[in-house]
Amino acid sequence: MQLLPGIRVLDLTRVFAGPLSTQVLGDMGADVIKIEHPLRGDDTRDWGIKIGDTETPYYNSVNRNKRSVTLDLKRPEAREILLQLAATSDVVVHNFKGGDAERLGIACDDILKINPKIIYCHISGYDQHGPERARPGYDMVVQGESGLMSLNGEKDTPPLKFGVAVVDMFTGMYTAQLILGALFKRQIDGQPRKLDVALFDCGLLVSAYYGLEALQLGHEPEKYGNAHPSIVPYGVFDAADGKLIITVGNNAQYENFCRKVLERHDLVDDPRFCTNLLRRENRLVLLPMLMEEIRRHPKAWLLERMAAHGIPCGEVLGILEAIRSERVAKAGLLKTLPHPKAGEVHVFAPPLRVDGERLPVRFAPPTLGGHTQEVLAEVLGMNADQLKTLAASGVL
Repeated sequence: MQLLPGIRVLDLTRVFAGPLSTQVLGDMGADVIKIEHPLRGDDTRDWGIKIGDTETPYYNSVNRNKRSVTLDLKRPEAREILLQLAATSDVVVHNFKGGDAERLGIACDDILKINPKIIYCHISGYDQHGPERARPGYDMVVQGESGLMSLNGEKDTPPLKFGVAVVDMFTGMYTAQLILGALFKRQIDGQPRKLDVALFDCGLLVSAYYGLEALQLGHEPEKYGNAHPSIVPYGVFDAADGKLIITVGNNAQYENFCRKVLERHDLVDDPRFCTNLLRRENRLVLLPMLMEEIRRHPKAWLLERMAAHGIPCGEVLGILEAIRSERVAKAGLLKTLPHPKAGEVHVFAPPLRVDGERLPVRFAPPTLGGHTQEVLAEVLGMNADQLKTLAASGVL
């Protein structure tokens, strides 16, 4: 199943947010042509453990279902090839710093001259209509500037970044949604669109209810670590033989948890704990009693009883343990594909299903320039001699 057949995306992005956005479009069936520097390629090809000659797990996490074409965009011949590709495309996405696209001659106005229906998207660090438009954007910097690092960790933990590049990830998802909306609108009115998405804007929105609660309070909210600021009990607890997650989301679940799982009727009958608002106010009284009771029981016993009585709960797994789990295998979330140098490579499958079928991994993350000749011959009709000359001159 392909949701975007016939849609071509010219992907000039690198690192994480931009490549994630175009990977989403590729997962949906778009023909994503990733443009990379002939020698360096995407920065993330050099981040982490090497796979073959040109890939890493970091790169592979956001570049499936794409084809790689190498062009040195500082060369006039390469710019001309890029413009020819843009003329055949529906979407152009880049994350150059403010002003760089103009200097390269591939700004929105340049593309509109040769493709008057283009969807042109610029991902930047900061608002392109503000004074910081030229600042580079990095996930961790935005995590700090947007307040996210102040939310993470336990009460006495210094500012702490999230374990993954959460700002980049949200920005990539927001960008994919915006492009899809623009494509839908173009189906109606036939008009081009110039789209802007900023990492800082998306990072601020990640604060969600924490951010709005801070405004309501008029001061910095407390940090709760694995606990929840508004729901009690909620978090990671120690059983007799290991850790588990318990998230009691409403009063009925709380009553079932205390009466049917822990058999502690007193924790329900106590007027201090009969509603979630009261449990939140009295968390310092309630939680030590719950923790003591939970520590008396084995993890498997607790999980079985909670599942039987509708209490949301789960194990705390390591990443490798989770990926190797039966749950992942049955869902088909991990694919093993052939690789020309490494023999095989692991790739996550798209987390999307249509009519019950998971969207496929059509292409493994590409080797650097692995599709240059294929794409330029297929899309622009270049012959072998032209391609050989361009490669010899360093354009490709």
